[in-house]
Amino acid sequence: MSRIRVVIADDEPITRMDLKELLSAQGYQVVGEAADGFDAIEMCRQTQPDLVLLDVKMPLLDGLSAARIIYEEDIAETIIMLTAYSEWEFVKTARDQGVAGYLVKPLGESSLVPSIELAVARSKEMRQLKKDIRQVTDRLESRTVIEKAKGLLMAQEGMTEQSAYDYIRKLSQSKKLSMRRVAEIILMRSGGR
Repeated sequence: MSRIRVVIADDEPITRMDLKELLSAQGYQVVGEAADGFDAIEMCRQTQPDLVLLDVKMPLLDGLSAARIIYEEDIAETIIMLTAYSEWEFVKTARDQGVAGYLVKPLGESSLVPSIELAVARSKEMRQLKKDIRQVTDRLESRTVIEKAKGLLMAQEGMTEQSAYDYIRKLSQSKKLSMRRVAEIILMRSGGR
């Protein structure tokens, strides 16, 4: 099993050092450290970590704002907030920013490691679900476009459904284009899109 690659972002150097030691001792690979939200984002862009641990309160750019950018840019697989603040408003904002976990300091190994493992596992599941949904959506969209092109060929060229399908497939193979792309071209050519 590959080691989980982690970026730690906290404005307190001692906290970063403690987290790094704790995580390294547990087999995690700390690939970067940051003292503010801007540096955390840049470190995530450079390393594409499996996990970023963000303190909520940091100078220049706070952890919640950094989390939103990291989530939107998809530059870390999992985001966990580490903070001394447990107010509901922080938790709600974190949830809305794509954060997978929220841990209140002080942290001990007994609570940190299980939380990391669960958050990373759930994030991987969510990523796989999103990927599966995108694939199904793409297939459905492709099928719809191909069906429209077949219908157009049947109406304008008097082809049967099978011959229209075969025509699209043959063009796809000879032109080395996807059937969807051939269908899109047929629809554009005929103004049927």
